[in-house]
Amino acid sequence: MVRQVRATFLELFFDLVFVFALTRIVSRVFEHLVIDPYGSAWPAAIAQAARTLLLLLALFGLWQGTSWTTSRYHPDSLAVQAVVTVALGAGLVMGVTIPRAYDGYGLAFALAYLIGQLARPLILLLALPDKNRRALKTRMLLTYGIIGLFWICGAVAGGAALGPLWALALALEYAASRTGWPLPRLGRSDAEHWDIGAEHLAERYQQFFLIALGETILVIGFTYSTGPFTRNHTLAFVTAAITSALLWRLYYYRAGRILADAITHARRPAAIGRAAADTHFIMIIGVVTTALGYEITIEHPFTHAPPSWIAPILLGPAIFIAGRARFEHHVFARVSPARYLTLTALLLCYPAATRTPPITAAVTATAILLAAAVADARRARRHPDEPPTPSR
Repeated sequence: MVRQVRATFLELFFDLVFVFALTRIVSRVFEHLVIDPYGSAWPAAIAQAARTLLLLLALFGLWQGTSWTTSRYHPDSLAVQAVVTVALGAGLVMGVTIPRAYDGYGLAFALAYLIGQLARPLILLLALPDKNRRALKTRMLLTYGIIGLFWICGAVAGGAALGPLWALALALEYAASRTGWPLPRLGRSDAEHWDIGAEHLAERYQQFFLIALGETILVIGFTYSTGPFTRNHTLAFVTAAITSALLWRLYYYRAGRILADAITHARRPAAIGRAAADTHFIMIIGVVTTALGYEITIEHPFTHAPPSWIAPILLGPAIFIAGRARFEHHVFARVSPARYLTLTALLLCYPAATRTPPITAAVTATAILLAAAVADARRARRHPDEPPTPSR
């Protein structure tokens, strides 16, 4: 199957499901952290953050597996379209069940995830004529089937057993994908030499980052639109909007724009593609966490807030910057000092910010990100055409 460069309309339609799913992620955390009277206590906040991270990992795993498929094979082929369509339905069910995935709807979430992951190798196994690629799909199908037992057992057991079993399943899936889906007597695949569509894969990562940014805009708009439209709430609204614009600017200068070139010129393109997946996931965690901070700030701009409410406002941008620094290293084999300074400033501000209202922390985070964007603009004037120098 010959690939094409641009994402298809079906892929873009598939992405819309994840805009919805990410809003459910933020809603779930906000409900447990802010609305629940006991949610702001650190033990409860950390536990819910860990549980939500598992759901986000599953969502990204489904999206990433589907996007790698459309980057390795022609997205317009009937087999790949079937893969995307099944994944679209699975992602929609997962999004719907996210708010109550740990409270009675775990089996629906787990089954949707498994159907999305199992359908991909099964459909390609039936459609691919190449023996080597069919062998890979066989290993993937068996691996997902075996690991799926942990998903089902966790959902059926519920309670305290659910989280650890799902975490184990995700860890096994991650290890299997990083080691070439090894199975006894069936061997393993050398994923480092996989043939991938660099431009298509880079575009898909860029689009998923835009999905995350789009989710922040939805959070800003929905939260502010409920009113009241006071000066304090409007200040929080404007601050959040500026912050999202800065996150976009910091991502796309310059590593985000030339990711395709970096993958193409890398010694091991698949390795850079995988590394980009990890760094984009870190950045997306940061963006989603920042969106939670928006909701807290817009609804409670000058409320005396517990430290756990201030955490997402500053730590969300910090997580994004940490992922962005790693991403920059993959593309240029170096990290600009501005990344380290920005990350340090965000982290050092947190202790003092816990004694201030949420709007103070939000304005502080925006000011730090603005300084980073200005530093990038100055660097752009000195190095306008810096080529990628992949680290792998």
